[in-house]
Amino acid sequence: MLGGLTYAIAAAMTIVALWRLPAAFRFRDPLRRALWGCSAGFAVAMWCRVPELKYTLDRSPITDLSALLKYLSSMIAILAALRYITAIYGKPRLGQTPRHIAVSQRVSRVAHTSAFGAVAAMVVLFFTAVDRSRPSVDFATDHAGQWGAATFVSIDYVYLGAASATCAYQWFKAGRRAEVQTLRIGLTLMAISAAIYAIYPAVRIFTVWAPTGASAATMRSISDSVNIAVACLWAAGASIPTTNAVVTRWTSWRTLNTLYPLWRELVGQFPHLAFQPPVSRFRELTRTSPPLDVRLDRWTQEIADAVEQLRHHATPKLLICANATTKALADPEPAAEAYWIKAALQNARSGLRAELPAEGLRDKPLSDSQAEGFWLARVQDTYRTITSEQVRQLLDEAGVPGASDASPLHQTPQASACISTT
Repeated sequence: MLGGLTYAIAAAMTIVALWRLPAAFRFRDPLRRALWGCSAGFAVAMWCRVPELKYTLDRSPITDLSALLKYLSSMIAILAALRYITAIYGKPRLGQTPRHIAVSQRVSRVAHTSAFGAVAAMVVLFFTAVDRSRPSVDFATDHAGQWGAATFVSIDYVYLGAASATCAYQWFKAGRRAEVQTLRIGLTLMAISAAIYAIYPAVRIFTVWAPTGASAATMRSISDSVNIAVACLWAAGASIPTTNAVVTRWTSWRTLNTLYPLWRELVGQFPHLAFQPPVSRFRELTRTSPPLDVRLDRWTQEIADAVEQLRHHATPKLLICANATTKALADPEPAAEAYWIKAALQNARSGLRAELPAEGLRDKPLSDSQAEGFWLARVQDTYRTITSEQVRQLLDEAGVPGASDASPLHQTPQASACISTT
């Protein structure tokens, strides 16, 4: 069972690392780069625990290669975690940095400064002072009491314990101060995982220098269980704060998908309003640039500009008749706008235009592009159901745009009927 869980966690950590891979190339964004480094380091360390891969690596020309890769990758993850801490708080300023932050930054600075020497010492010890005559079941247990292996393991666990204690302390404090609930939960989970990793190394250092008599299989099960728990807590904690961003992106994408037909028809009639010529729905929804929120804002503005142009292709009675037509519907206000837009767009396609613009659609207290997108999605829900016959009937009632629209003497009987129904 542990083998299956180890495989699943290793795959999940790999997905997280791949998801954050673009951050590896953002040299001006140390916070996201540190999170990616931590995810990638933990992913490699977990893969080295997968039974099938561990068996293959341990029986390669370099015996116990999985142990070397596991400990080195965990050190990389540790250093990345410390970098994450310092990236959050930035560089210390004399007389302005709280003591707990200054201590964390000092620990990180010492760890990074000595990291190369620690890694070099571990590699030298592994190849010269560790008895690797046969593959081990659990490296620390099988080599317990041997000074070379004990020193090798202790170097890694000292780094792990110090870094984890620092991270746990900072994440607990930051979690308590966080105002956003998802961030508070995420930091608390990460702090718990770090606290476990701060206690676990102390126990392992003790057992590797003073063997307890427990079997290697038992210690490996305990080790795998601890690492699985820590990986789950850390991955969940690091991912939870991003759920708001993920939900926002998904909502923006769905809104764009809903608005595509309305947007394409309007900018197709007024192409000069479009920042980019419209392409197929698939291409529009799979673009990676500009970002989704920017595109949603652009589309809502382009739709608004096109609707403003349609005022020259509507009669003063068109909105009145549209309101009369939709007053019995479940959502009458956006439905009336949908009818008005569809009818005015039909006039524009037919070349019917008035010199004086008709009254525009009413202003709505929409605070941002998301709110505008939600409103236009309601408009689109009705827009897609309007038939050509319904448009024709509405245009017959509202009249034809032109000079006659300005004078009530030229109102058609149908237009007058629209006014009387309201």
